[in-house]
Amino acid sequence: MLIAFFKFLFWFLFFSYLIKILLRLLAPILMRRFANKMQDRFQQFNHQYENQTKSSHDEGKVTIEKANNLTNEKSDDLGEYIDFEEVDEK
Repeated sequence: MLIAFFKFLFWFLFFSYLIKILLRLLAPILMRRFANKMQDRFQQFNHQYENQTKSSHDEGKVTIEKANNLTNEKSDDLGEYIDFEEVDEK
């Protein structure tokens, strides 16, 4: 029984130490790969954004876009207005 416990303890410590060593070796590689992927995604997004802004607006051309003001219309769904009175309590 005692030999089985020491055998288990040995293998547990061996594998935990092995995992620790592998993580120290692989973590920088994985982090660098993740950072490169994020950088590529950002550059793709940046290129798409630049292409959209360049193609939609010519340099020196002025355009005025008018937004629809639908918020000025009154709606019946607002509920009823309740007047508030401040009461002094003595």
